[in-house]
Amino acid sequence: MNRLTYMLLVLLTTSLMGSSFAIGKIGLDYISPLMLTGLRFTIAGVLMAVIVQRKPRPSALPDWLKVFSIGLFQTAGVMGCIFLSLRTITAGESSILTFSNPLIVVVLGTIIFGLKYTKIQWIGVIAGFLGVILTLGFQFRLESGTLLGLGAAFSWAIATLLIKRWGGQFNTWVLTAYQLLFGGIVLLLMSLTMEKIELHITPLSIFIVVWLALMASIVQFAVWFYLLSKGDPGKTSAFLFLAPFFGVLSGWLLLGEAVHWYVYAGGALIFLGIFLVNWTFKKSST
Repeated sequence: MNRLTYMLLVLLTTSLMGSSFAIGKIGLDYISPLMLTGLRFTIAGVLMAVIVQRKPRPSALPDWLKVFSIGLFQTAGVMGCIFLSLRTITAGESSILTFSNPLIVVVLGTIIFGLKYTKIQWIGVIAGFLGVILTLGFQFRLESGTLLGLGAAFSWAIATLLIKRWGGQFNTWVLTAYQLLFGGIVLLLMSLTMEKIELHITPLSIFIVVWLALMASIVQFAVWFYLLSKGDPGKTSAFLFLAPFFGVLSGWLLLGEAVHWYVYAGGALIFLGIFLVNWTFKKSST
């Protein structure tokens, strides 16, 4: 793959990741948060399950439970927290908090799995957490949206570590399809039992659900996994820092969200931290 194609695909997948925050926030005017995310990922999961039906699937119950656990954190936990956070904080702030997850992976990986990281990676962690504090404008109020944004990052970090431990046991596309499906079903069940359901069917709300299910889920995952398979995973992952940039940009373009100076400064530190953590990534453990 030539460099131009590689960069165009990087821009495509990260822009889909980032812009889904603003598009999702528009969708909240028509559909309640958990219902919106549940519909998005259930539809995406069903479509992907049909696509990968000829590929080898898990045969034992413990393997299916592993896939379910990944879906519980990667899809239900991450996306549930994101869309609930969008009720009280901006799309840009939510995206920046969520994509601080690589920094949390380093901390949890050290504590839980005894992974070793370089000094540069720890500098990246420190820079990233300072960036999170700065992004919040030094406002340490325990607002629900802020906590949910951080909850999405923690849930994503846990899912990343689970995939690191179990992912090699499954076909990548089968794992992606069924974790999306299981996570989507969990979100729908949570919607039915935990929130006042709002579902206003209009051409715009249908478009948003379809866009989030197809472009921001299936296409995004397909392009991202393709890039990971064609290049160095550590170096490719470093480009995730573009996703919160597109989150802030789309929030400004689509929603007219104000972007304060400290969001730029904090975002820059988070991007630097993620870059240092990912670009110097190495596999080593005690």
